Amino acid sequence: MGKRSDIQKILIIGSGPIVIGQACEFDYSGAQACKALKEEGFQVVLINSNPATIMTDPQIADATYIEPLTLDILEKVIIKEKPDAVLPTLGGQTALNLALNAAKAGIFDRHNVEMLGADEDVITRAEDRKTFKSLIQSINLDLPESAIVYSIEEGLEKVKDIGYPCVIRPAFTLGGTGGGIADNEEEFIDIATGGLDRSMISEILVEESIAGWKEFELEVMRDKQDNVVIICSIENLDPMGVHTGDSITVAPAQTLTDLQYQAMRTAGIRIIREIGVDTGGCNVQFAINPDNGRLVVIEVNPRVSRSSALASKATGFPIAKFAAKLAVGYTLDELTNDITKKTPACFEPTLDYVVVKIPRFNFKKFPNTTPKLGTSMKSVGEAMAMGRTFKEALQKGIRSLEVGRFGLGFGPKDIDQTSDDELTHFITSPNPWRLYYIKQAFSQGWSLDQVYDLSKIDRWFLFQMKQIVDFSATITLDPACIKQAKQWGFSDVQIAHLTNSTLQVVKEFRNKHGIVPTYSLVDTCAAEFEAITPYYYSTYGLESESIISNNKKVIVLGAGPNRIGQGIEFDYCCVHASLALRELNIESIMVNSNPETVSTDFDISDKLYFEPLTFEDVMHIYDNEKPEGVIVQFGGQTPLNLADDLEKAGVRILGTSSKSIALAEDRELFQQILEDLNLKQPQNGIAHDSESAKKIANSIQYPVVVRPSFVLGGAFMAIVYNDDELTEFVAKAKTIHSKHPILIDKYLEQAKELDVDALSDGKNCVVAGIMEHIEAAGVHSGDSACVLPPFSLSADILDLVRDATKKLAVALNVIGLLNIQFAIKDNELYVLEVNPRASRTVPFVSKATGVPWANLATKVILGQSIESLHIKETIPTYYSVKEAVLPFNKFPQSDILLSPEMKSTGESMGIDPSFNLAFYKSQVSAGHPFPTAGKAFVSIGDKDKESFVDIAQKLCDIGFTLVATQGTSHYLKQFNINTLLVGKISEGKDSILDYFQQHDIHVAFNTPSHIINNHDEVMIRQQLIAHQIPYSTTIEGMKQVVDAISVYKEKSLAVKPLQEYY
Repeated sequence: MGKRSDIQKILIIGSGPIVIGQACEFDYSGAQACKALKEEGFQVVLINSNPATIMTDPQIADATYIEPLTLDILEKVIIKEKPDAVLPTLGGQTALNLALNAAKAGIFDRHNVEMLGADEDVITRAEDRKTFKSLIQSINLDLPESAIVYSIEEGLEKVKDIGYPCVIRPAFTLGGTGGGIADNEEEFIDIATGGLDRSMISEILVEESIAGWKEFELEVMRDKQDNVVIICSIENLDPMGVHTGDSITVAPAQTLTDLQYQAMRTAGIRIIREIGVDTGGCNVQFAINPDNGRLVVIEVNPRVSRSSALASKATGFPIAKFAAKLAVGYTLDELTNDITKKTPACFEPTLDYVVVKIPRFNFKKFPNTTPKLGTSMKSVGEAMAMGRTFKEALQKGIRSLEVGRFGLGFGPKDIDQTSDDELTHFITSPNPWRLYYIKQAFSQGWSLDQVYDLSKIDRWFLFQMKQIVDFSATITLDPACIKQAKQWGFSDVQIAHLTNSTLQVVKEFRNKHGIVPTYSLVDTCAAEFEAITPYYYSTYGLESESIISNNKKVIVLGAGPNRIGQGIEFDYCCVHASLALRELNIESIMVNSNPETVSTDFDISDKLYFEPLTFEDVMHIYDNEKPEGVIVQFGGQTPLNLADDLEKAGVRILGTSSKSIALAEDRELFQQILEDLNLKQPQNGIAHDSESAKKIANSIQYPVVVRPSFVLGGAFMAIVYNDDELTEFVAKAKTIHSKHPILIDKYLEQAKELDVDALSDGKNCVVAGIMEHIEAAGVHSGDSACVLPPFSLSADILDLVRDATKKLAVALNVIGLLNIQFAIKDNELYVLEVNPRASRTVPFVSKATGVPWANLATKVILGQSIESLHIKETIPTYYSVKEAVLPFNKFPQSDILLSPEMKSTGESMGIDPSFNLAFYKSQVSAGHPFPTAGKAFVSIGDKDKESFVDIAQKLCDIGFTLVATQGTSHYLKQFNINTLLVGKISEGKDSILDYFQQHDIHVAFNTPSHIINNHDEVMIRQQLIAHQIPYSTTIEGMKQVVDAISVYKEKSLAVKPLQEYY
């Protein structure tokens, strides 16, 4: 049949910024689809608001719009580009919802745009809970007992029949947002209210709880000739009750009988046909009652999903690429598997290994949140590992998380002897540490049945874990014993701990006895056909399938699992490094453990090792490949933390040396460099204990900024105002990292902060971009909005910044990228921090300037000079604004105030000739669609009231009615600014809570009072999240918001592709 000839131009809708429940797996799928369609000769138009993605690079699509994902903007792009078709199934729930709303609004009909992959009817059948229930029942498949409701009152009536506990699932949301398990009426009202608010159509499903049942997923693909294949089966280790994104998952499914698998397979095929997904992928979730085998359908995603990325990486089957090609007319039998180059896509993948995905959590960033897992997703990233057995894959997966654990246990973070009550609590209640408590229970003699009765984790998985625990007690430095330990996934760290030995002794013993890893191919066909694509995982005891070339080669160390502070931005840099090596005819070898990413796609590098980023695992690959060297500066803190040990082991670190990296972190040595260069920094000191910290803080005077050294994303950074707060901080920091000291800096209040990215070859340095922060110093740079080029700084200051950047780059002998944070106070320039590595702003600067900085940096690292590459600073004539996207909707007990510790999960970008409109676009893309009129709630702390007066006046001038709490209202009245007076939440009747509940507040401006334990103002800010009210919590941010609204009222947003800006 082949591809369709009646369409030439296709619009792809991206997924927007990274949020919990929708991460960089959609960059992977979108980039793959764009390449696949261009390969077939189609013109590709892309709309997405996330600058940190490979898919928004200007060479990926023919026209790339970094614009807000709204109906208004989408229609403007369609009018400008005139696409023949739209492909909405590759951008997660965001793209699906936007496409459905566009279809309902008549936009696609109006402009003759055909929906590919899934049309309006298909999306509705799968996503609308009522329609979906009816459809599944019509094909005689089972569902949990449930009711569709549209109000709290209706829900309370229906739940009488269903009973508690019950599950609440909103329609058209992602990552289980707005859902949960209610055990009683009070919890039902709370969860259902949020679910109705967050559902696009104010619809929730109230469902019988089947918590404790076994959960499974199938990845299914279908073509227009009704050929259907099952790509992968996935089993959740955690039983029902935990969102699949927060569960440990295993592929292929391990505990199904053949009869159960065949029944599930048949059901999956019937479902994809009945829903009507006739070209592309579909994710189907099932549950099985372990007591009687009852099979029920949970939900269906008629699109490439989060699990699709995992299934693609687990099997080597490029789901997104094939989904795109099926959408334009191909059939499965016409497409060739890229891994084998022989088998067609209609061959179902077969796995002769086990894959384990383990989520990573960041609950410490949100201290008031109970770390309990449920049906609303909370994890911020994930790691994936492969092994010949479940035991091996599980232990590799745990050490891939980079949380200081090197397997199931038996290491520095082992849980000590624990009371039965504590074990019972942590095994019964799903939480991020449940596995380790299960391990401890087995260590303390608990039976398999005891653990099963509490956890409901299948006995097969528990038996595997118990075997690991039992075997650990027998490990000695005996060749047969150590070989079995390695086959069961034990790391050298664990073996050294269990044998009371050292890492060096264990390594030498293994090498002496030939106990070294071999590398197996991921080939999609259990070695039935030869694999062409070199995609490897390590194991023990088999013949190695890794073919070692004599080519010049370089290893790029990836960033590992996403986490707050180290996300997709670093993967972006790793991808560019790999592609640049290919340009230089150097064999590129990627090492990473993150299944969501583009860097772990099969066609990005010449070789891919899906391995943990630990010293042991990286050294094995290095010894196997013997490359020219290793690049560590693109993967964030993960590879940097390995650099020193790697260099000591004889590994050549390419680019900036580990000595230079350490020099930037060593306070005393770095201070000397600044003095030699005549550069200032805030007064500071380093401390190893509470007493020395207090001495330093009192010497430089409070407030001070404190943080542990060698951390990323401002982890555990804080501003402290007195000795008591400092003592508390030091006590916490000691548990974080005992090897590194506490850094203490004078806090520069109300200073202007800048981020500078630059590229240095050791002799010359060129500034890549100077970004001016919107928020004042004190807000982590990853959470502050920033603009390039700066909008309020003088040419003299900018020249000082450039000069200081170049001096520091040369003094530190930086070869590659560096990032410097500056502060300006009273017209003086201060150096806050220097990071001689790629920063999270590199993708944004690349999009804002049109220069591929990570690509150029790789060439410099490999020996080319800035002069030979003709690199110069690019200062745009338009404005680009980056805004942080914060996950407070997932952590409703947290305060939303910004601080020195980073909390954002992603970023959006606005680009426009007007700074105000670029800022407005960035806010809309970040989830803050500020209105142009209505009621504005204002509650301002005393120290900010004076600064707020002009903002309040402008709000009134452009048509807002102000609703204010008493202190703010009285203060504004002095300036003849009228407000509607409202009580605080604690005052009960006629409080601001009434306005919130009646949806009568359209925007909010709030700064803190700085009164300790002011629960009222924290509750107010939490209500802003609960009711999805756009807000600003800093004076600097408020000024820009009001100015942007004012300009937007007079001039509508225009769209233009990146390619026209450059």
